Parts: sequence; C-alpha cells; structure tokens
Amino acid sequence: MAQDILDSSLNFEFWLNKAVAWGQATTLESQQDVCLHLPQLQKFLQQIYETLKHMDFPTAIQRFPLIGQLLGRLCWNPFVIGYDENQKILMWCLCCLYCSEPWNTIELEVNLWIRSLLCHLLSSSKLGLNEIGTVSQALGYTSPDYYPKLLKNMVLSLVNELRVNHLNGFSMGKTIPDKQIKAMSLLCIPLLTLPDILPLLEALLTYQGDEPKEILCSEFLEGVNESFLQKKIALSESAVLSLWLRHLPSLEKATLHLFENLISGHRSATPEEMECFIKDSLLPQAACHPSIFRIVDEIFWNILLETNGTSEVLTVIQVFTRCFVQAFQKNNDQLKFPLKSYFPYTSPSLIMVLLQNPKDLPHGLWCQHLNHISEILKKIVEDQRTQSCRSFFEHWFLFIHFGEWADIAAEELLMLRAESPATLLWLLAFYYNPQDQNQQRTQTMVDAAEAHGHIMKLFGKTPLSVKDLQTVADTRHPRIQRLIRHLLLNFLLLSPDGHKIAQEFIITQTDEIVNEFLNLIARTTYRWNHLGVETQRPGKLAKDLLQELRCYTMKSEFL
Repeated sequence: MAQDILDSSLNFEFWLNKAVAWGQATTLESQQDVCLHLPQLQKFLQQIYETLKHMDFPTAIQRFPLIGQLLGRLCWNPFVIGYDENQKILMWCLCCLYCSEPWNTIELEVNLWIRSLLCHLLSSSKLGLNEIGTVSQALGYTSPDYYPKLLKNMVLSLVNELRVNHLNGFSMGKTIPDKQIKAMSLLCIPLLTLPDILPLLEALLTYQGDEPKEILCSEFLEGVNESFLQKKIALSESAVLSLWLRHLPSLEKATLHLFENLISGHRSATPEEMECFIKDSLLPQAACHPSIFRIVDEIFWNILLETNGTSEVLTVIQVFTRCFVQAFQKNNDQLKFPLKSYFPYTSPSLIMVLLQNPKDLPHGLWCQHLNHISEILKKIVEDQRTQSCRSFFEHWFLFIHFGEWADIAAEELLMLRAESPATLLWLLAFYYNPQDQNQQRTQTMVDAAEAHGHIMKLFGKTPLSVKDLQTVADTRHPRIQRLIRHLLLNFLLLSPDGHKIAQEFIITQTDEIVNEFLNLIARTTYRWNHLGVETQRPGKLAKDLLQELRCYTMKSEFL
C-alpha cells in the first residue's frame, strides 16, 4: 500500500479525489487516511509549487485546470494545514496564482478567492476552535493554544525562507521569485494588525529583489505606513527605515502627519512634549540616512515658506533638529555618513559652528562663538552675487535649524555681555529678515539698534509700566517687529521688574502675538532646562509665566 501511495504522489487527479473524499476530516476513517498520506501529500504540494512559481496565471490554469479546487479543499482540512510545512507551501502556491495586475473579471474573482483563503490560513477568526479541536488534541495541545503556536511557527518558517532567499541572491539562485514576493505583500494587507504577522511584515520590508523597481506592492507599503502612524503596529527602526526608503509617499505622509499633530493636534504642547512626539515617530532616527533627511528637510522648507516662518513652525524645526543631532551623534559611528551629505549646499564651516552645543561651551565664550557665526554668514551674504538664490536661503534655513543660537544672541544683547552688540543684532536681523538687500539690511540694522537702545533704557525705568513696554512694541518699523518682541521677551524674563508685569503686557496683544510670545517663552524654558538654568530664578520665572499664559489662553478660548 505504501508503494501505491508513492507511485501516485505525482498524480494530480489522485490527490484531488483524496481531497474531495477527506473533506474537513470529520470522521475517524478520513482522519486516519489523511494522516497516512500526509508525507507524500507534502512532497506533491512542493512539486506543484516548484512548477507553479515559473508560470503566470493563464499558463497555470491551462496546465492544472482544477488547481483551485485542490488547493481550496486542502486549505480547509485542519490535518493537512497542521502538518509540518503544508500551510506555508499552500500559501506559496496561492501566491503563484495571484494576479498582481488582473486583466479581466475572472482574474479579479480569483484574487478575491485567494485573499479569502489566505485570511483563513492566517487569521484566528477564520479557523474556529471546533474545526481544529480534533487535530489539536491529537497533537497534544489544548484548543486555545493550538492556533497561536501554529501561526507563529508558520510565520517563522516564512521569515526564515525569505532571509535565506535574500542571502542566496544571485550566487545560489533564489527559490522565491520576485513576483511571488509581491503577491505575498498584497495578500498580507488584510492581516497587517495581527501581532503574530509582524515578523513577516518586517521581513518583507527589509527584503530586496533582483530588479531595480519596487517588488512590494504600493498598497502593502501604504497600509503598513498607515498602521504604523495610527499606532496599530510597532515596527523596528530598521523596518521603518526600509519602508520610507522604498516608498516616498509614505515618508511624506509620515512627516506631514507629525507636523500636523504638533501644530494642530497639540497646539499647547511644550517643546519637551514635542521632543517625545518626534522621537516616538522614528523620523529623526530614520533621518540619519541622508536620503530620508533631505526629503524631510524639503518638506520643512516648504512649510516654513508657506507659513511665513511662524514661531510654532520655527520651534518644531528646531526641536526636530535637536532630536536628529542626538540620533546622528549616537549612530554615526555605524552609519559613517559625513555632515556634508545632509546639507550639501551649505558651508561646512557654518555647519560645524552651528552644530556646537552651547552646553559644551563656557558661558563666557558664547559671544565669541556668536561672532564667529555672524562672520561666516556675513561673508556668505556679501558673496551672494556668485551664488544662486536657493543656495543663499539654504544657509539661512540651516541657521533656522539651529535657531537656539539666535535665542542666545537675543539674551546676550540684554545681558550686556556682547562686546559688539551690532554683530549680534545683525545675526537677529538676518534670522528674521533674510531677504533684505544691501540698502534694506542697512536700514534694518539702524532700526534694530534704535529699538535695542530703547529696551536697554527700560532697565533703569522705575516704576516700569505696561505703557512703557507698549511704546517700544509699537514701533514704526514693521520689518523688525518680531525682532523687537524677541528682545522684549528677554527683557521681561531677565529684568528685575519686567516679570512682574509680563503677563499683563502680553495679554494686551493680539492672539497671534500672544501665541508668538508663548512659543518664545516655551523655547526659552526648553533651552534653559537643557542648560541647567531651570532651577535658577530666571528659569522658574519663565516657567511660571508660561503656565499663567497657558491658563489665560485656555480660558479665553473657552469663553
């Protein structure tokens, strides 16, 4: 009898008749017959798969007209799919029949049928406990733990096969064609959020085909990205990097999703909270790859121009840059990407001085460092005739990334530590008005120096009133209004009497200006926190003022 089974192992009609006779193996006789034939059935299925993987759908149907009936019946037999690697082989066979680009209704219907079978093979909701009760007991499992172990083993087997196939490459010949990998990715779409499927998703994301074009279907990549953004699945950093490198629309969506959450969904988020959101998105970590960074940075650039550089947008860019620098310094020994690859159109010397962490410099050297930054930028501005407009603004955009130095410049101007206030004023003027031409920049500097002088006189004003502050704020020079507000904020935080009337002054402004002050204060407390100033008197005053203003704005919105 064993010889008869061996001889019939290659007989398609024999196995189809067996599948019909077995049904779902509900009787003792059918169960015994299934178990007797399982080893040879697996051998037959493996040979069918080796044949199918070299065919397209029309050819496969012409060669095996009843292949659908055979596979469909076997997929519903719990003894068949529970034996060794039968479940995995059946899945590969189904993938071979899947039409990645269906041309007619028949192929569309076949695709739907294959999807339903795959869901049945992988989804616990499709494989009820009553159906597997008999086979689970025979295998020594209780009903509740049979499916998870079966699914995990099958996924592990698929993952291992993908890895072996990827490592073999061209040297030994791949066992899984790229078209089959594409079909598998499409068939995984309904199952993306199943926890046990996660290793298979990651294996597919990190898999590279032979051809330069993408082998994973775009619907799969979009689905994985959407599930990741909605926190329905948790991917490793390497898988996320592969996803965004393979699929530009997913990277763009992830970047905009983060920005919208920080600006719209979390308007009251502090920079500390922003940092948590940003790191959790894995974008800074992925941006350690220059290709990812350049795309994310281009999106930031467009948002900056569209919003005219609002204080909120500046804060997001600066916090993101801090997170990126931390990830870059942590991973660069492994990645070995030079800084120039992230900022290819900017001066390497400017990159290095801006990258310097203020915390690593003594406070007494901050002005000297700011002078150095100003000198480099001035030289670039003076030489702009020999550069493209975009190249010029690339340097300004780089300065925006490291806007912490602009905040320090505004602070130093109020602390009388700058030997040359004009140099730091030029830095702030460039920060807020990069588009100024020679004559405009000269006038901006004159107006900024005049405003700075008025603010410095307020230190000796006793008693200090809101009207005194408003006189300075109501400048007749609209081009430097944001610069003046930046200086005024530092005056309110650093002067002995300024903090006493800070809230009273700020709430008299328009909602837009109040929001700008809120962002400036939040950014200041964030910076002071990193520099260890938070526990000192200015840090506590800034934190208290921020809290008071937040409460005020919340009440105003409610009313």
